[in-house]
Amino acid sequence: MDHILDNPAWNAMKSGNKAFAVTNDKTGYFPKEVSPFIGLPETSDQNFKLLYETIPFESYFIFIAPHDIQIPVEWETVAYLKCLQMVLDEKAPADVDDEGLVKLDDQHIPQMLELTKLTNPGPFAERTIEFGHYRGIFDGDKLIAMAGQRLNPTPYAEISAVCTHPDYLGRGYAGKLLLNQARRIREAGEIPFLHVKSENERAIKIYEKLGFVTRKEMSFYVLRKNGLAS
Repeated sequence: MDHILDNPAWNAMKSGNKAFAVTNDKTGYFPKEVSPFIGLPETSDQNFKLLYETIPFESYFIFIAPHDIQIPVEWETVAYLKCLQMVLDEKAPADVDDEGLVKLDDQHIPQMLELTKLTNPGPFAERTIEFGHYRGIFDGDKLIAMAGQRLNPTPYAEISAVCTHPDYLGRGYAGKLLLNQARRIREAGEIPFLHVKSENERAIKIYEKLGFVTRKEMSFYVLRKNGLAS
């Protein structure tokens, strides 16, 4: 039997993120303003074709697979990358320092978009904050670091958008935000996990130091409907 994290997007759409995912028995996607992730219960040409016909808008989409796959002709592969899927199986530390962490809401979205554009931790759009639980660190009125939650394939919860402004690296902000998220997820009775680019050695070392263990290397495909103009 496949592990639930082998197909995290689809399983999230059918469980923890079903409130705003758009699904039927064969396909799933999020609204464009929330997230580019798409999902299928089974990776088949027929399901990919149905997904192509089902999504009512044009954009870039991200499909996650537990191994390399052949993308059907209806879709163009814009980018391909390998990411480590890391899980925190052990109990998160109880003595997490939450001082200086601010709950982020709609008023912070412009700064969140600016920070993620600068640091590129992964896709972040106008309504990505709806995945919930975003916390940030400020220098005065300036957002300098943040993290939140994304895919929620119950009982797993993905820590995402972990990023720090380049001028503030090396101060432990990422670790502080990660531990805060991990403790919150554990207290909710779920298991923290995350994805990180396989070549991002700096981030991987931070995650490993905090107790995250690599479960599997996953394949990420950035897609768009074939034949669209650039």
